[in-house]
Amino acid sequence: MRRHNQNSNLKPQRLRKQPKRRLHSATAVPLPRIEVPKTARRRRRRNAWQMRVPTDALRRLFLSARWLSLGLLSLAVYAVFLIGSDVNFYLTYIPVEGSFTIPPADIVQASDLAGVHIFAADPGAAAAQIAELPGVISATVTVGWPNEVLIRVREDNPIAVWEEGGRDYWVTENGRLIPARTGSIGLLRIQSEMGEVQHGGETAVDETWLLPLSQEEDSTTTPQTALTFIPNDVLVGALQLRDLRPNLDRLYYRPAGGLSYEDSRGWRVYFGTGSDMAQKMVIYEAMVDDLLARGLTPAYISVSNKEKPHYRAQ
Repeated sequence: MRRHNQNSNLKPQRLRKQPKRRLHSATAVPLPRIEVPKTARRRRRRNAWQMRVPTDALRRLFLSARWLSLGLLSLAVYAVFLIGSDVNFYLTYIPVEGSFTIPPADIVQASDLAGVHIFAADPGAAAAQIAELPGVISATVTVGWPNEVLIRVREDNPIAVWEEGGRDYWVTENGRLIPARTGSIGLLRIQSEMGEVQHGGETAVDETWLLPLSQEEDSTTTPQTALTFIPNDVLVGALQLRDLRPNLDRLYYRPAGGLSYEDSRGWRVYFGTGSDMAQKMVIYEAMVDDLLARGLTPAYISVSNKEKPHYRAQ
């Protein structure tokens, strides 16, 4: 009660009036132009496009395995079309290496590669076809991108000339007969006598008296009209006779009498075949010395069988 009286005796305080303040105006400053950033605009457009186009459906459609396969197939077909129609992928220049006697044009023709597309070229088949040419031992064919090809051949060099029926054939190291393509200067010439012999520079019909008489030979032997390979004993014997007589440039061959040649003293001498020509030559020279010492001139001498040499006097 007492506290209440004390509060009632207090006089209310008057609020102090605030002084007026003058506001000073300032010049208006232009604010910078505010633009939306480009990234924000692109993001806004992308968001709007995503709202309109179902991107998930398109992604599933174009990125599916089926569409990817179709696209790759289309690209492959287009690439094949471009390569197939471009002339730069065709074999138009074919160099040949290792050819000395065979014309390169014949080798290219045998390969069947001229004008062929690089994708259609078969180097294995081409090499096999070239190897079938007479005188070719082996052949290799290499191809490269886009139209490169190279043919390498190995020829079988001739060591003698086989003459038969008015035609010349080369005799290779393995005894094979191939058509002669160029000159045969310096090669030993072997003339095949089929039914006729050259005797004393004249052509005479083959008679039994010209045959070397021995038990191993039969006068009824039928001579071969054509050979594909020269028998090895014939080729070896011919080369040995050439070594024993370096000035010898022509031999004759008959199946019954073997190898023979015209002696410069005027008669024919028969050596047969085989690798014992050195021994037969010694026997032949001994017989000639004996005949000349006795004043006899032989019509022919045969040492085909060195165990039973014989002769016929003129």
